[in-house]
Amino acid sequence: MSYSPSLLSLLQSIGAAEGDRLVVSSDGRELSGILIPHNEFSDPDVLVLKMKSGYNVGVMITPSTKVTVAVKGEVRERTPRPLNNGKGLPPVAVLGTGGTIASYVDYRTGAVHPALSAGDLLATVPEIADICDVHAEAVFSIFSENMTVENWQELAGVAADRLNSGVEGIIVPHGTDTMGYTAAALSFMLGDIPRPVVLVGAQRSSDRPSSDAYSNLLSAARFITTSDAAEVLVLMHETSSDISAAVHRATKVRKMHTSRRDSFQSINSPPVARMDFGGDIEYLAPHRKKSDVKVVPRLEMEKDVALIQFYPGMSPSVFEGILEKSRGAVIAGSGLGHVSSELIGPIRRAVADGTVVVMTSQCLHGSVNLNVYATGRDLLSAGVVPGGDMLPETAHVKLMWVLGHTNDAEEAGRMMAADLRGELSDRRMML
Repeated sequence: MSYSPSLLSLLQSIGAAEGDRLVVSSDGRELSGILIPHNEFSDPDVLVLKMKSGYNVGVMITPSTKVTVAVKGEVRERTPRPLNNGKGLPPVAVLGTGGTIASYVDYRTGAVHPALSAGDLLATVPEIADICDVHAEAVFSIFSENMTVENWQELAGVAADRLNSGVEGIIVPHGTDTMGYTAAALSFMLGDIPRPVVLVGAQRSSDRPSSDAYSNLLSAARFITTSDAAEVLVLMHETSSDISAAVHRATKVRKMHTSRRDSFQSINSPPVARMDFGGDIEYLAPHRKKSDVKVVPRLEMEKDVALIQFYPGMSPSVFEGILEKSRGAVIAGSGLGHVSSELIGPIRRAVADGTVVVMTSQCLHGSVNLNVYATGRDLLSAGVVPGGDMLPETAHVKLMWVLGHTNDAEEAGRMMAADLRGELSDRRMML
């Protein structure tokens, strides 16, 4: 949508252009900000200014409004610092996927969009070149809600190749919305790895003063080059302050807040480590150590696996319809892992037909126990596999991976009950 004739005439009369800093005065109030294009939904009499806070403000321009140009904008050519500086520092691969951490401001709409390349992303954090030799590539550039199983497989394949080439570790900048899913998928698909794969995100985009992108990226590089850990991990702010980062096991981490910088939390286990922003590491849980093992990725995934949230009054016919179309299903049940008695019959029939059904809890904290109440015992009798203290999302990804590697329902049940990648607490890892 273009400006109204009157507003366009005003801007032309004062020589204002996008990128200029304007001062807008009206009714005794004054605002100063950089003029950016408004989007298609903006009123034609509204100017959109980007404030120093990083937020966009729309200002309605009336005949009494005074608008002046305070500072003309400059077109600045960015000259990125070379990422590979030849200092003999540890090589670290950066596999870009998109998301807020890899975002830029699109002044066409005022919205935030994925960056074009991993190199562009790291050019905003030049200090990383003093920590490691960066080998950056964009595997894809999408918002994390658009991630698919095929994306996971492609990312895991590239990660395996880079690990086997001898890098000290891998940073995966990723959107936070589904980062837990991708982390779990990489953990199961990559298996034993010689060096860490660290997924890192940002809750605030880089155009905002409170952005966590810079500190999280630097912390990931420091952790990879100084720690002894060799797992798939997620590194994010430990608290809302710029003090330290928490390093979470891929299969135990969950996004627990929509916008806080410390939204990622380890559930039913402590984080693997805490690292202050100066680089000091405190290990909080046992972890796999660096080694010389070669990565043998196992990428097969079964896509026809459902994740079902139980709720009171759930329709048995709808529930059974989902089970009939699925090779496997993870149920997020109530409390210790329960569903209504009306759903036990459909579960029993699905299991008899070869569908693997796993029970987790909506409570997230604590473990499923199907031996306490009659409903739980009925579910066991129907063939449900208890999911222990696995997160529903982790159990879902795990079942997809398990069914990608076996067609035997009993074997799949045994694999789901075993701790493969630290997803189940208080059980020895099988692999």
